Amino acid sequence: MTRPTTIAGVDLGASSGRVMLARVRPDSVDLAEIARFDNVPVRVSGSLHWDILRLYRGVLDGLQTAGRAAGRLDSIGVDSWAVDYGLLDVDGRLLGNPVHYRDGRTEGVADKVFADLPAADLYRATGIQHMPFNTVFQLVAAAGTRQLAAASTLLLIPDLIGFWLTGTAGAEVTNASTTALLDVHTGAWATDLMRRLGIRPELFPPLRRPGDPTGELRPEVRDMTGLAGPVPVTAVGSHDTASAILGVPARDERFAYVSCGTWSLVGVELDRPVLTDASRAANFTNETGVDGTVRYLRNVMGLWLLQESIRTWRSARLPAELDPLLRAAARVPRLARVVDVDDQRFLPPGDIPARIAEVCHETGQPPPRDQAEVVRCILDSLALAYRQAVSDAQRLSGRTIEVVHLVGGGARNALLCQLTADACGLPVEAGPVEAGALGNVLVQARALGTIGGDRWRMRSLLAATQPTTRYLPRPDRRRWDAAAARLSG
Repeated sequence: MTRPTTIAGVDLGASSGRVMLARVRPDSVDLAEIARFDNVPVRVSGSLHWDILRLYRGVLDGLQTAGRAAGRLDSIGVDSWAVDYGLLDVDGRLLGNPVHYRDGRTEGVADKVFADLPAADLYRATGIQHMPFNTVFQLVAAAGTRQLAAASTLLLIPDLIGFWLTGTAGAEVTNASTTALLDVHTGAWATDLMRRLGIRPELFPPLRRPGDPTGELRPEVRDMTGLAGPVPVTAVGSHDTASAILGVPARDERFAYVSCGTWSLVGVELDRPVLTDASRAANFTNETGVDGTVRYLRNVMGLWLLQESIRTWRSARLPAELDPLLRAAARVPRLARVVDVDDQRFLPPGDIPARIAEVCHETGQPPPRDQAEVVRCILDSLALAYRQAVSDAQRLSGRTIEVVHLVGGGARNALLCQLTADACGLPVEAGPVEAGALGNVLVQARALGTIGGDRWRMRSLLAATQPTTRYLPRPDRRRWDAAAARLSG
């Protein structure tokens, strides 16, 4: 048997980073986590930053470990979260740590932008939903700063890591589309829109697409990682959601997805954007996917609520192990209290359980009395949010949905998966947990010629090799209807 292609997938999430090692053959893909490292933001002088050099160190160490395990690497690809960026000076040096999207600098900025550029015009031009931390608002917030004035190049996070690895600057299109600065009609940078907002178009590097070469590892990187060259770096779906949606083992287009991690991205895969006023009012986004598809989705606050609650309890020295909390939550009566998980009070770091109690009090519901009731409130509320997003995606796109694929870390949460099936009234296929990493490495494998075909060929490989768990809806739809009505009004 010929040697499998050995590929490293660098996957940077909002709470941790990982380096995954894949061995790919035409009929199989084996994936293993080689290294994991924390992604801990740092507050400096009142601003919340990503500790990007610590992340890069983790990437280098992980690639070194991957090389030792595999003997050699045939390709490396990088994906991460969206919207945040690093600024480089004319010599390619980083101008300060990237600002975290949860930083407060964009508060009120969108209203100022919309006073000059109506929200409807921005949506028709870019197709991107309104989120207060979109890159366009971050850049308007940074206007007039010396740092931005000194910048020669802007690189989104995966492109910044790729630049440090190869010395070549570019912008991969699936992540670039999240900035609200990419023309949804042409797939090019929206330079006229940039100028209208006082943003310099020359900051933005040439666009790349998944499968395009990024470059080869620089000699100093090979020295630091011990990798024998040449080692190509390949552009993947560098927004982690783009890779995760490619990693959905769907058999045809009649599916919705929930990519469930710190954020939950809920929607459908389309061939063309939906730019109607109703779509904008429902806050759906049209982001670029692998192979020119459209990720038509809504951002839902996601497991951040649970993660931050656990952090709060640990700080207070309370028991905060996830599995016991989930078992206790399963015994709590369902839908006793629900909250709007996208309430902007839940966006910043802090005491999420206290904020949930505050919202419950305001809406005339009994506040949670213990940790189990907090967890149950979060999971019931997330399932309701998924239900609404799936229903809206179906209504606005005209796409028939017969199954919901729930991928990412949330696929391990059996209670959340069952509640999602119950709320949506549809079967839920949970898994793979590593959908993002799988999508990352499959794009690389196709670029190398190890596998062929379109995204459905890649998905058929996943369906044949990756285990999933099926959850069927239980007959209590009236309870979910009543909870949805209570939440909406």
